[in-house]
Amino acid sequence: RYFTVYGPAGRPDMAPFRFVKWISDGQPLTLYGDGTQERDFTFVDDIARGTLAALKPVGFEVVNLGTERTTQLNDVIRQIEHLSERKAIISREPSNPADMMSTWADTSKAKSLLGWEATTSIEEGLRHTVDWYREHRGWAKDVELRL
Repeated sequence: RYFTVYGPAGRPDMAPFRFVKWISDGQPLTLYGDGTQERDFTFVDDIARGTLAALKPVGFEVVNLGTERTTQLNDVIRQIEHLSERKAIISREPSNPADMMSTWADTSKAKSLLGWEATTSIEEGLRHTVDWYREHRGWAKDVELRL
């Protein structure tokens, strides 16, 4: 089970891609709630390694792939601002009552059964993501983001 996967060529419906695009392009960033929501952001390369490790037969187990650490959305925005050297224009909306305030992975099975753990920090992963967006902005800027 994957926890909040992000990285280069990431899903455009996920906050990291949206935030990088909106901040980089000088567009208003829609933030639901106060930004203190926490997620276990897991870099795509770590997820790929975990998925490959799960190919070995271990029986029928549910295995979480994540970092076991949470990062607030406000912190993600600040880091992207720093990396992109641009200030976010934040449009605040009420939080969704169904939205969880905090989610994170218990990766004990991934460690014991697969010998896997995430190694990419949120700072490093966001740097790769912002760099990718800059390099591919010619077409990535045209990706339609639906609210």
